[in-house]
Amino acid sequence: MENNSKKMLTIVLTEGPYRSQYADIAYEIAISALYKKYRVNIFLYMDATHIPKKEQNPHSFPNVAQKFRKLMKHGAQIMACVRCATARGHSCTQKSYIPGITITSIYELAEWIKKSHRVISLGD
Repeated sequence: MENNSKKMLTIVLTEGPYRSQYADIAYEIAISALYKKYRVNIFLYMDATHIPKKEQNPHSFPNVAQKFRKLMKHGAQIMACVRCATARGHSCTQKSYIPGITITSIYELAEWIKKSHRVISLGD
Protein backbone atom coordinates (compact mmCIF):
# COMPACT_ATOMS: atom_id res chain seq x y z
CA MET A 1 0.00 0.00 0.00
CA GLU A 2 1.25 3.45 -0.92
CA ASN A 3 2.21 5.73 1.96
CA ASN A 4 0.30 8.96 1.34
CA SER A 5 2.04 10.72 4.25
CA LYS A 6 5.31 10.89 2.29
CA LYS A 7 6.12 14.07 0.44
CA MET A 8 5.80 13.77 -3.32
CA LEU A 9 8.23 15.13 -5.91
CA THR A 10 7.29 15.25 -9.58
CA ILE A 11 9.91 15.82 -12.27
CA VAL A 12 8.83 16.75 -15.79
CA LEU A 13 11.41 16.10 -18.51
CA THR A 14 11.10 17.46 -22.05
CA GLU A 15 14.60 16.87 -23.48
CA GLY A 16 15.79 13.59 -24.93
CA PRO A 17 18.78 11.63 -23.68
CA TYR A 18 22.37 12.41 -24.70
CA ARG A 19 21.42 15.81 -26.12
CA SER A 20 21.68 17.54 -22.78
CA GLN A 21 22.33 16.58 -19.19
CA TYR A 22 18.70 16.94 -18.11
CA ALA A 23 18.07 13.19 -17.89
CA ASP A 24 21.18 12.76 -15.75
CA ILE A 25 20.21 15.71 -13.55
CA ALA A 26 16.71 14.27 -13.13
CA TYR A 27 18.24 10.94 -12.14
CA GLU A 28 20.45 12.54 -9.48
CA ILE A 29 17.59 14.58 -8.04
CA ALA A 30 15.24 11.58 -8.08
CA ILE A 31 17.66 9.11 -6.46
CA SER A 32 18.45 11.65 -3.74
CA ALA A 33 14.74 12.24 -3.08
CA LEU A 34 14.08 8.49 -2.95
CA TYR A 35 16.83 8.04 -0.37
CA LYS A 36 15.16 10.82 1.64
CA LYS A 37 11.91 8.82 1.51
CA TYR A 38 10.04 11.00 -0.99
CA ARG A 39 7.59 9.50 -3.44
CA VAL A 40 9.07 10.32 -6.84
CA ASN A 41 7.23 10.68 -10.13
CA ILE A 42 8.86 11.37 -13.48
CA PHE A 43 6.80 12.41 -16.48
CA LEU A 44 8.45 12.12 -19.90
CA TYR A 45 7.13 14.64 -22.39
CA MET A 46 8.15 15.55 -25.95
CA ASP A 47 11.68 14.22 -26.77
CA ALA A 48 12.11 12.86 -23.25
CA THR A 49 9.95 9.93 -24.37
CA HIS A 50 13.16 8.57 -25.96
CA ILE A 51 14.79 8.13 -22.51
CA PRO A 52 13.39 4.69 -21.57
CA LYS A 53 13.96 3.14 -25.02
CA LYS A 54 15.12 -0.48 -24.80
CA GLU A 55 18.49 -1.62 -26.12
CA GLN A 56 20.22 1.74 -26.12
CA ASN A 57 23.91 1.41 -26.80
CA PRO A 58 25.55 4.80 -26.24
CA HIS A 59 29.30 4.66 -26.78
CA SER A 60 30.48 7.70 -24.84
CA PHE A 61 27.77 8.10 -22.22
CA PRO A 62 26.20 6.07 -19.43
CA ASN A 63 23.03 4.28 -20.53
CA VAL A 64 20.23 6.55 -19.32
CA ALA A 65 17.55 3.86 -19.69
CA GLN A 66 19.47 1.75 -17.15
CA LYS A 67 19.55 4.69 -14.75
CA PHE A 68 15.77 5.04 -15.03
CA ARG A 69 15.35 1.30 -14.50
CA LYS A 70 17.26 1.74 -11.22
CA LEU A 71 14.92 4.57 -10.20
CA MET A 72 11.92 2.33 -10.72
CA LYS A 73 13.56 -0.43 -8.66
CA HIS A 74 13.82 2.11 -5.83
CA GLY A 75 10.12 3.01 -6.15
CA ALA A 76 9.92 5.88 -8.64
CA GLN A 77 6.94 5.95 -10.97
CA ILE A 78 7.73 6.90 -14.56
CA MET A 79 5.14 7.78 -17.18
CA ALA A 80 5.55 8.77 -20.82
CA CYS A 81 3.09 10.92 -22.76
CA VAL A 82 1.25 8.68 -25.21
CA ARG A 83 0.89 11.35 -27.87
CA CYS A 84 4.57 12.34 -27.67
CA ALA A 85 5.75 8.71 -27.68
CA THR A 86 3.57 7.79 -30.65
CA ALA A 87 4.70 10.85 -32.62
CA ARG A 88 8.31 9.71 -32.09
CA GLY A 89 7.71 6.16 -33.25
CA HIS A 90 7.34 4.42 -29.88
CA SER A 91 4.60 1.83 -29.71
CA CYS A 92 1.70 2.27 -27.31
CA THR A 93 2.07 -1.44 -26.49
CA GLN A 94 5.24 -0.58 -24.52
CA LYS A 95 7.38 -3.01 -26.56
CA SER A 96 9.95 -0.33 -27.29
CA TYR A 97 10.35 0.68 -23.63
CA ILE A 98 12.09 -0.86 -20.65
CA PRO A 99 9.61 -2.70 -18.37
CA GLY A 100 7.75 -0.59 -15.82
CA ILE A 101 7.19 2.55 -17.90
CA THR A 102 3.54 3.57 -18.10
CA ILE A 103 2.37 5.18 -21.32
CA THR A 104 -0.46 7.56 -20.53
CA SER A 105 -2.06 10.91 -21.24
CA ILE A 106 -1.00 14.35 -20.14
CA TYR A 107 -3.98 14.33 -17.74
CA GLU A 108 -2.06 11.98 -15.43
CA LEU A 109 0.63 14.66 -15.14
CA ALA A 110 -1.99 17.16 -14.02
CA GLU A 111 -3.03 14.76 -11.22
CA TRP A 112 0.58 14.30 -10.12
CA ILE A 113 1.16 18.06 -10.06
CA LYS A 114 -1.97 18.60 -7.99
CA LYS A 115 -0.78 16.05 -5.38
CA SER A 116 2.92 17.00 -5.37
CA HIS A 117 4.77 19.00 -2.74
CA ARG A 118 7.37 20.03 -5.31
CA VAL A 119 7.47 20.02 -9.13
CA ILE A 120 10.65 20.41 -11.13
CA SER A 121 10.64 20.94 -14.89
CA LEU A 122 13.82 20.18 -16.84
CA GLY A 123 14.15 21.03 -20.51
CA ASP A 124 14.27 23.89 -22.94
